[in-house]
Amino acid sequence: MASSTSSGACGSGSKKPLGKVAEWFRQALSKKPKMPISSDSPPSAAPQPSSQDSTSSAGLSSASMSSTSPPTPETPSTSSGRWSKDYDVCVCHSEEDLVAAQELVAYLEGSTASLRCFLQLRDATPGGAIVSELCQALSSSHCRVLLITPGFLRDPWCKYQMLQALTEAPGAEGCTIPLLSGLPRAACPAELRFMYFVDASRGPDRGFHQVKEAILRYLQTLS
Repeated sequence: MASSTSSGACGSGSKKPLGKVAEWFRQALSKKPKMPISSDSPPSAAPQPSSQDSTSSAGLSSASMSSTSPPTPETPSTSSGRWSKDYDVCVCHSEEDLVAAQELVAYLEGSTASLRCFLQLRDATPGGAIVSELCQALSSSHCRVLLITPGFLRDPWCKYQMLQALTEAPGAEGCTIPLLSGLPRAACPAELRFMYFVDASRGPDRGFHQVKEAILRYLQTLS
């Protein structure tokens, strides 16, 4: 009796550990091994930019570049060339030849060149001294046109204008233009006989076209 009881106890005690071992093996086999994370692979949490995001960012970049205004071109300097002086030509004449001087100025200013003319009775500063205004006009003009007429030769003030014009530019060829009207060449003042003059008796425009072309030629030498 005693021996049978002892053997049954041993049999039941040996079955219990074997069941635990078998269960442990089943659990070990059923578990999947975790893959090691490589240090070279990028973290999965970092989002990769899509092609749409790249396109939009490129569009913004090009838009910001296109919105940048181009550099403003430099304004041409007014300290040289034609625009360095206030007038292109100063017209010197006698008072009795005012109408002819006005017609000449209207022709020069109305041409396609739009020449800037100084006419003393029109452009002189009111209240200014006559001599000072004349000297200022001559120094502020590139060219001088001397309307030589019988009235010009009789007027001492006109002779002063002529001498002052020659003094302003003694060696500048082409900037002083004599326009002879109603006089033969022999009557031209001695101070002007070394210059070519325009004969107002030739052509329907009274030499105005030749005067304009002479002024334009001189202005071209300044550029």
